[in-house]
Amino acid sequence: MYWLQMLPNDKLNLILRRHEEIEARLAAGAGGAEFSGLSRELSELGPVVDAIRNWRMAQTDLAGVEAMLADKAIDADLHALAEEEKAGADVAIAALEQQIRIALLPKDSADEGSAILEVRAGTGGDEAALFAGDLFRMYQRYAEARRWSVDIISASEGTAGGYKEIIAEVNGRGVFARLKFESGVHRVQRVPATETQGRVHTSAATVAVMPLAEDVDIELNETDLKIDTMRAQGAGGQHVNKTESAIRITHLPTNTVVFVQDERSQHKNKARALMLMKARLYDAQRQKLDAERAANRKSQVGSGDRSERIRTYNFPQGRVTDHRINLTLYKLDKVITGEALDDVIDPLITEHQAELMAASDT
Repeated sequence: MYWLQMLPNDKLNLILRRHEEIEARLAAGAGGAEFSGLSRELSELGPVVDAIRNWRMAQTDLAGVEAMLADKAIDADLHALAEEEKAGADVAIAALEQQIRIALLPKDSADEGSAILEVRAGTGGDEAALFAGDLFRMYQRYAEARRWSVDIISASEGTAGGYKEIIAEVNGRGVFARLKFESGVHRVQRVPATETQGRVHTSAATVAVMPLAEDVDIELNETDLKIDTMRAQGAGGQHVNKTESAIRITHLPTNTVVFVQDERSQHKNKARALMLMKARLYDAQRQKLDAERAANRKSQVGSGDRSERIRTYNFPQGRVTDHRINLTLYKLDKVITGEALDDVIDPLITEHQAELMAASDT
């Protein structure tokens, strides 16, 4: 009758036993790295364990209601009440089953971690740089509302404001899971402040969200790296031009280049550049895998194609459209401030989960 009746109870029992085992090990005084790992696993298992327990209680309650309905001796009023209870139980059980299905979907190992956020101005000159600044502030406010920290790694300001390019580290739990579908080309349609005829201009910015690579994710060989030091350029006061604190690292096998100059310390800039290089190389590996998966199944959301136009922000109409899932919202003012960004992100995640469930059913 229900999907979970096709799922072996052994699998559900195994999840419950693992949850109890972790609780016991933590209670026994696990410490250090073991404590951190077990605590994370316990937190991840919590929602599915609650759903399994609630589902089983709901099944028990439903069995009682169905037994009552099978009793031909009950009066009409009690029978009608039992029918209502059964309808409610059916809805609750279906919702719990869906919750468990989602919890049991394959997990992206990077989802729970932090991320590198890059926003670059595209076509559109000064207006594109201003738009890139708007996008970065949107993500910055969104991060602050979720109590994530945002640490700017590198920034190149536009001549009229905004950014030609800005790169930041966003730290917090579940950052990559919430932001990973933001990667792609974002287009804006609006009347620039410098436009005297009131004409609407179109410009674009590219967003890249990369998982923050841990040492276990990717390894850098020193022989593959060319590290150059130089004087920092641009904004930053007189000091930046007096010392060779800026760092440029080239990964020779892939010709990937990163440049960091924001810190006055050469040591800090090198550490940041190495972190950014790891993130870029790790992301390139993931994109290659995503492309291979997309070739096997036409994925609307998770293709990872950074050249794809994913969203349009139309200011004259106050409209935001995500082209991947044909979502249109008339609340641009709240989306661009980060306040209503979840109204775009949540449907993208739901669509991705639906794709995964469809793939698991085939």
